[in-house]
Amino acid sequence: MKFSVFQVSRKGGREKNEDRMGYCYTREAGLFALADGMGGHPEGEVAAQKTLQALAALFQREARPQLAEPQRYLQDAVLIAHQQLLRYAIEKGLSDTPRTTVVACVMQGDQAFWAHCGDSRLYLLREGKLVARTRDHSYIELAEALGRATPGAERFNRNVLFTCLGSPGKPMVDTAGPLLLEPGDRLLLCSDGLWGNLSDDEIVAQLAERTIADAVPELVERALRNGGPRCDNVTVLAVEWEGKGELDAPSTQELDEDGFASTIQGVADHRVEMDESEIEREVREIRDAIQRAAKKPKP
Repeated sequence: MKFSVFQVSRKGGREKNEDRMGYCYTREAGLFALADGMGGHPEGEVAAQKTLQALAALFQREARPQLAEPQRYLQDAVLIAHQQLLRYAIEKGLSDTPRTTVVACVMQGDQAFWAHCGDSRLYLLREGKLVARTRDHSYIELAEALGRATPGAERFNRNVLFTCLGSPGKPMVDTAGPLLLEPGDRLLLCSDGLWGNLSDDEIVAQLAERTIADAVPELVERALRNGGPRCDNVTVLAVEWEGKGELDAPSTQELDEDGFASTIQGVADHRVEMDESEIEREVREIRDAIQRAAKKPKP
C-alpha cells in the first residue's frame, strides 16, 4: 500500500486550537483521523486528543497487519473514545463532559472504509470529481435531507449538532465502505473551520486541480481569510492513494509484519495509556451492549 499525506492545522481567531489530526499505519493498513473539540464544553482539545489516541490504540491492537473487520473496528473505536470521555469527566469531577466530533478513514489493500460523528467531514475525489462526502449530524443537514430546509436557516443552525462524542446519550456513528480505490483517488478530512468558510465546489476544485501539497495550504488560507478575525480553527488532512505500482510513493512495505508507525501523539498532561486489558474490556462492553440492543423485542 502506497499513499501520500499532507496535513495542516491553524488556530484562526480562537484563543486555542481544539482540533487534532493524525494517521498511523501497519504494513497493510492505514488509519487517518481528525477530531474537532467542541467549544462551549470543557477541554475540547483534550476530547479531540483522547479520541485520536483511542482510535490509534485499538488500530495498533487489531491491525496485525490488517483489520479483520474494518467497519466493526471503526464503530468500536469511536464508541471506545466516547466511553473514555465519559470516564475522564467522572475522574476529574467535571460538571460537564468534554465533547468532540470525529471523522476517520481506514485504507486497507485497495479499499476504503470510513466513519464519522458530528460535522467533521470526509471528501473523496476521483479524477477530479466528488465521489462521496459525509453528511453532517446537524439539524440543518437533516432538514435538507428530509426536504424541510427553510431559507436562511443554515446561517443560524449550521453548527447545531444532534450527536457528538462525550454527550450524555449514545452517539450516532455513521459508517461507509468498502469502496474500491483507484490510483490517484484523493481523500480529504477537515473540521468545520474549512467547509464552513468554503463551498464544496471550491474545495473540490482546488483538490482536483493541484497536488495535495499545494491544494491544502491554499484551501486553509482561503478559509482563514473568509472567516475573518473570529475564524474557527481550520484543520485539514489530505491523502492521495497511489496504488501498488507507484514506485516513487511512500510505502508501508518498509515496515515488517508487526511494524506500526503513527503521528498521533499523546499530550503530556493528558496522555491516555490504554493497555491490552483496558482495550479488551471496552470492546467487550460495547459489543455486549450492541448484542443486547439487537435482541430487544421491537414495540
